[in-house]
This record gives sequence, structure tokens and C-alpha cells, in this order.
Amino acid sequence: MANKINVSVKTTYMADQTLPRQRYVYSYTITIANQGDEAAQLISRHWYIRDAKDNLQEVQGVGVIGEQPHITPGSSYTYTSGVVLETETGIMEGTYQMRADSGETFDAQIPTFALVPPHAIH
Repeated sequence: MANKINVSVKTTYMADQTLPRQRYVYSYTITIANQGDEAAQLISRHWYIRDAKDNLQEVQGVGVIGEQPHITPGSSYTYTSGVVLETETGIMEGTYQMRADSGETFDAQIPTFALVPPHAIH
């Protein structure tokens, strides 16, 4: 079941909320697609957020944005959240803990993605 959940990410640099040399703000939009044949519910999340100074934030919690979506086969769930870094760039990765309708629990991998402002991309 685990490989039947596909997670994709789009990031946005929030220049209007960023204070250079103090905090750098990004939003990210996640789409969780159920490509399997059994519905599953997102139970919790576990993030690893690393900035350019190699500082690690570990975030765990129930659901996402206050929700524990139930995703049926062939459908997807999309949400937007945000992160604040002390450096201009960073990376995020993690897992969603899922529970299939059969009762099986598994982790859906969140692919590693970069947090980079547009002016830093060559």
C-alpha cells in the first residue's frame, strides 16, 4: 500500500514576509494522491527541516493543518502550509503516517525538497 500514495510538493518564497538576515519564509503546497485500490487516512506527520547552517528542526504532530484527511482510491488531498528558516535556503523531508481502511498502518514518504528563493537559482 505504501508505494500507492504519491506525494508531490511545490514551494513559494514569501518575499513580503521575509526579513533578510533574520528570517526567511516559505510556503509549500503538498498534494497527496492515492494511486492504490484502498482508501487511507493521514494520521500524523513527521518533518525534518534543515537550514543552510545545518540546524535541524524536527516537527511531529497529528494530521496536517488541523485535518486528518481520508483519501479514497483515485483521489487526492492538497493543502498549503509554511515554514520559517534562519537562513536563506534549506531543505525539508519527512513522512506521513497513514492508516488504510483495512487497518494496516504505513509511512508515505515526503520527497526531499529545497527551499530556495528565485534569485538564488541559476
